[in-house]
Amino acid sequence: MADAPIGIFDSGYGGLTVARAVLDQLPHETVAYFGDTARAPYGPRPIAETREFALECLDRLVDHGVKVLVIACNTASAAVLHDARERYDVPVVEVIRPAVRRAARATRNHRVGVISTKGTHQSGAYLDAFAAAPHLDVTSVACPRFVEFVEAGVTSGPEVLETAREYLAPLVERDVDTLVLGCTHYPLLTGAISYVMGDGVTLVSSADETAKDVYRVLADRDALRPADLPPPSHGFTTTGDAEEFRVLARRFLGPEVGDVYGGSVVRHSAVVGR
Repeated sequence: MADAPIGIFDSGYGGLTVARAVLDQLPHETVAYFGDTARAPYGPRPIAETREFALECLDRLVDHGVKVLVIACNTASAAVLHDARERYDVPVVEVIRPAVRRAARATRNHRVGVISTKGTHQSGAYLDAFAAAPHLDVTSVACPRFVEFVEAGVTSGPEVLETAREYLAPLVERDVDTLVLGCTHYPLLTGAISYVMGDGVTLVSSADETAKDVYRVLADRDALRPADLPPPSHGFTTTGDAEEFRVLARRFLGPEVGDVYGGSVVRHSAVVGR
């Protein structure tokens, strides 16, 4: 079981920042990534539809024999976490609570900001998670254009800075000292976000904190992949165009992206890593 892959699911590309963080912290591990790009984004969809799609993809990863599931999608985390933990025998890690825990520990003035997609913002998932820390003043802001910039490969320049200033103005006004990057695309914009917020604001990456949880889960279960095994070989599956995914995935993750398996819909797509 220790040699089984870590299964990472996202509705598209953003979860690759989680995969990057996992590989940085666990370089001997094998990753099986599933991106439902043909049906992304999940945010505008009814929650029942999001749940149906996400569970289809998670079923595929479990069938592939993963040793832990990572729901690297904020919208899907809010929709299916409880169901997934009841449905599967393997541990399930998501992206919301790890970041919330880190932000609650990091803040000094008890004022925390959250930036996310419109769907995650409207779901209230982060505010619900912060309810366990009622002493915190939490401000949530939707930043929908950030995803467009990242997927277009635009992570700096005047337009990015102007948009960041517009989105982040309410958080600057609230004098937050800790900011949760509540979308897995956003770590690729940390330069612009940090510039606008200022050096005194701690940025909390949901990707980094989720990877720490994955490490903790595997270590607690004595399921870390032995370092003396051959180098890991990673697998990537998309429900959309495989070549388009490969190009964008390399932007998010790097040269570890090799062959990508694709299909028009989940039920007809290739099994991860085969």
